[in-house]
Amino acid sequence: MKSSLRRAFGIAAIVLFALPAILSAQSGEIVLKWPCIWVGKDSKAPAIAEIVSAFNTANAGKIKVEIEPQPDYNAYEQKVRTSLAAGVAPGDIFTIKLNATTKEYYESKLIMDLAKDLSGTWKASFDPGAVAQSTIGGKLKTLPFETAVLPLWYNMDMMKKAGVEKIPATMPELWTTLDKLKASGVFPTSQMSGDVNAWTSMIWFSHFAVSFGGAKVWEKPFTDKAFLESAKLLQRLFKDYTTPDAVGAGAGVSGGHFLAGRTAIFSNGPWYAGRADLRATPFFPSVTIAEMPPAGPNKGIMISRLQANVAAGETKDKARRAAIVSFLKYLTSTDNVAKLAQSSGAMFAVKTSYVPTDALQKQFYDIAARSKTTSNDLEAALGAEATREFAQQLGALALGQITPEQFVALVEKKIDR
Repeated sequence: MKSSLRRAFGIAAIVLFALPAILSAQSGEIVLKWPCIWVGKDSKAPAIAEIVSAFNTANAGKIKVEIEPQPDYNAYEQKVRTSLAAGVAPGDIFTIKLNATTKEYYESKLIMDLAKDLSGTWKASFDPGAVAQSTIGGKLKTLPFETAVLPLWYNMDMMKKAGVEKIPATMPELWTTLDKLKASGVFPTSQMSGDVNAWTSMIWFSHFAVSFGGAKVWEKPFTDKAFLESAKLLQRLFKDYTTPDAVGAGAGVSGGHFLAGRTAIFSNGPWYAGRADLRATPFFPSVTIAEMPPAGPNKGIMISRLQANVAAGETKDKARRAAIVSFLKYLTSTDNVAKLAQSSGAMFAVKTSYVPTDALQKQFYDIAARSKTTSNDLEAALGAEATREFAQQLGALALGQITPEQFVALVEKKIDR
């Protein structure tokens, strides 16, 4: 009797769990799940919500995209890794940062190859270089979408109060600027060693590294002099020119200091320019972005990356596959990408006629246009494992618990070449 009851309850549970899918199948509507990071305070959140809503309205009864909010970027990346490792696609639609680690995802049968789908006018709308970078072994398992250049940000109101009238163009000028800011009673730069990538400080380090070693510096051993000298400079910034809580701080703390006017120099991508809390600050009109002064012999190299590529879960259902491709085409249409660029300040691998009129957004486009040479940052070039070790050991370096020589040696051990 008990066995029969257990069996009955089990069948009932399966039916209840499957009921939404059964009803959806009966109605003919295909529901696509999208675990999405562009929600909450992300500058792209309003436009993404609008785009999805418009798509759902236009395809009512046929296709419905459901966003599963993923506001924690680091937790989301872990979700993608663990899902694929467990043999489950993270969603019907999802995004990844394309780097040395995530390129391994191209071997997964759980991710759709879009190489044959991307053709004609749709393909022509993408930057060819970004498509080439996203094509590995003939497979296009991610569409290049959000891109970025990563310069330095300056609060010129704070700079002028400290007696600095112009952006430093050389390293001696940068150190002089930092000293003047410090003397004026403020913390010169936002730094951090927390999160999985020590994001803002990782950007500083990347600028130093390519200036010392050139655009292809990431092909060298991490014990190379270019990385060693970069570690010394970053250690100096932590020791003398940042906030007391920088060791262990995450991106929220680092960015929070800049937003609160406690630090004068910051590093981040163009998406940050669309933040409402940044635009509400009294110093926003003074924000100026510029290239990092060259620390070594190589000049004019801008740190750039594919910030987010769009991927899709593989399916043998032809109708479901067609629905996914239909949404991807809509999401990456020139009109929708222009809407995202205008509202968020982010930059994209899709070509549009959008020309920024916003002063801060325009600065990013101008920097990208005049960058003759670009190079990846550390995370994009060397992958998640090396970046995690970089972040983990950066705190010890900043505190003087390990030497720069020990720091680069520890990171080198985590690099899979």
